[in-house]
Amino acid sequence: MFAIGLRLAAMAMLSTMFMLAKLAGEAGVALPELMFWRQAMSLPLIAGALLATGRIRLLRTNRMASHAKRATTGTVGLCCNLGAATLLPLPVATTLGFTTPLFAVLIAALVLREMVGKWRWTAVVLGFVGVLVIARPSDAPVPAMGLAAGLGAGVIVAIVSFQIRDLARTEAPIACVFWFAFYGSLFTAILLPFYAQPHGLREWLLLAAIGLSGALAQFLITAALRFGQVATVVVMDYSALIWSTLYGWIIWDHLPAVSMWMGAPIIVVAGLIITSREHFLSRRISPTSALDEAATEEAQPVKIPAGT
Repeated sequence: MFAIGLRLAAMAMLSTMFMLAKLAGEAGVALPELMFWRQAMSLPLIAGALLATGRIRLLRTNRMASHAKRATTGTVGLCCNLGAATLLPLPVATTLGFTTPLFAVLIAALVLREMVGKWRWTAVVLGFVGVLVIARPSDAPVPAMGLAAGLGAGVIVAIVSFQIRDLARTEAPIACVFWFAFYGSLFTAILLPFYAQPHGLREWLLLAAIGLSGALAQFLITAALRFGQVATVVVMDYSALIWSTLYGWIIWDHLPAVSMWMGAPIIVVAGLIITSREHFLSRRISPTSALDEAATEEAQPVKIPAGT
């Protein structure tokens, strides 16, 4: 229950970050600048917390190249996530982010050549039907760039999940978070001379709040995975849809279109099928029988750590 509570709080913080990013975008803050401050402001928070608790040694690594590679992919994903948040209504952007498990199954099957059974293939087809319902409504067309950004975020986060799984074999979770922010700040700083501009107090407060909420979300996601199983806590990610809908209603006086109410449950159900199936297989397949099981039904499932 503690892990579930942490994950729910993480989704609240993540939804808040995207809401603030949308407000900042409307105030004229360019996307590259949003990305830079989202990363840069989390660095002193992480380093300060580790210094205060005497755990700065957790940042030591012998895999700096792997962190840089993960940060390169993750920065593209952050661009897609923030781009979707600024271009689309928040509930739509959030729902498109739920396609990550669908793309993770596709990557596992087509790239990693893992065996994928009928349950997960059915969930993938069902999930993309939900995307089509949202993308082709009769009453409110979804902007093509926003749709591309939302689906791009799903693809990139799925790829990042596999990179994190590899890094997690040797690296502390907080080290993955810190070096992602470090390299992400360096990458986006290159664009600042072309996009940075003077801001008023409101814009700087928004940027500071984006960095703080994003860092808190990452801390809470990491803590939730420490105290609970992935398959248990990841289901709580769908609570983000509640927050995004609430923010859209209170701040922008916007409620989702009928197509959104129809498509979102389909995508959520598809994600739940994948999560429950992977949880079932992870309990069913023992180390001694994994190869035999893979030959007859499905291989051991991919663990997908959630997060941005």
